[in-house]
Parts: sequence; C-alpha cells; structure tokens
Amino acid sequence: MTTPAHVAIIMDGNGRWAKARGLPRVAGHRAGVEALRQTVRAAGELGVSWLTVYAFSSENWSRPKSEVSDLMGLLKLFIRRDLAELHQSGVRVRIIGDRSGLEGDIKALLEEAETLTRGNSALNLVIAFNYGSRDEIVRAARKIAAAAAAGDVTPEAITAESFAALLDTAEIPDPDLVIRTSGEIRLSNFLLWQAAYSEFVFLPCFWPDFGRAHLAEALQAFAARERRFGGVIAHGAAS
Repeated sequence: MTTPAHVAIIMDGNGRWAKARGLPRVAGHRAGVEALRQTVRAAGELGVSWLTVYAFSSENWSRPKSEVSDLMGLLKLFIRRDLAELHQSGVRVRIIGDRSGLEGDIKALLEEAETLTRGNSALNLVIAFNYGSRDEIVRAARKIAAAAAAGDVTPEAITAESFAALLDTAEIPDPDLVIRTSGEIRLSNFLLWQAAYSEFVFLPCFWPDFGRAHLAEALQAFAARERRFGGVIAHGAAS
C-alpha cells in the first residue's frame, strides 16, 4: 500500500461532539486533545513522516473569550505535559502561523517545543496555530513586494518555488493527503497553496472520536487514488 509521506488534518467537530453529549464545548476540546495524542502515535506507527494539524485558525479569535481562553489553556497543557514524551519518541515539532501578536508565554512555549525537538527525525509534527492560509500568502506577498521595492528581486525572477520559500511551510513538503472530520466538505482557509494537488478524505466522525482505525481508513482511500498532478499518466506509473 502506498503511504502518503505527509498527512494534514482539519480537526473539526469538538463542539458538536460535546453538544451531542450535553457537555460544555471545552469538554469537546479536551477530548480532541486526547484524539490528537492517539493520532500522533498512530501516524508514526503507520509510516507517515509528516503530520500537520489545524489546531487554531486566525479566525478562531472571534469565538467567545471564554472558549478562546480554554483553548489557550489546553495548548499550554498539551505542550507542558506531552512535549517530553514527544521528544523521547523522536517527534520533531514545528509551528506554522503568525506569531507576531501572540502573548509572550504562548510564544515562548511554541519556541521551546521547536527548540527542544529540532534534532528529532522519527515524525515531523507541524502545528498550525494562529494560522490562516490567506494571511500566510499575503505575508509572503509583502516580503516579495518589499524585496522588489528594494531592488533585490525583479518581477520576472519570481517563481512558484521562490514564492513558496517565503511561506510558513518553507522546507515542509506539500501534503499528499488532507483529512477533515465532522462531515464538513471545505478547506476553511487551510493550506490553500500547499494543497493544490493533495488528495482529500472527508470523514463523518467528529474529531474526538477519530482514532487509529479512521486514519488507517483514510490511508487506504489514498492508496486507491491515481495522482496525475495535472498530467495524463498517474504519478509514478510507467509510460
């Protein structure tokens, strides 16, 4: 079976999972953190090299302050409690998203996670935090515009490759497979540039119910696809 090197997941449905059980939304987010732990383990065991998770979007700040506070608390708890285990397991943590306006303690935790695990290579865990793909693309465009204004680059010299090198995901391979839980069928401003030729699997389960079996199901669906990347012959097939 062909295993995707890079799997990206939109972890959706925490709130609806909690509502269906008569629980507060924060209970769904807590259950979602446990699902993330299990998924990180399963991804490594199933041969995935890169796992990117959509943890907190730049639009999530518009949620009620109490819920945002709960989410920040869970992020801190996840890093403080799980970072040592991730490091011991050889997981390298990378963060994508805009850090410029983050609180100092959050920013410090993110930097600690990256610094501690920088030398690891068993699995690359990319956490999209305060991330929005349109914002990412605009920030990259501003860098190119500034370089052009300074005379450091000409418009003709700008390529897809040089532009991609200015994105948050520079040096990170594009996702082969994007999974979204909860039955919603949209990207929600996630990896718009990078997912140009990704395969998609949309699962009906809410994120807290997601486990190894769901990941294996998505990987099997991926293995059955023919990836042509705009061509006629499937990628990797003989001519």
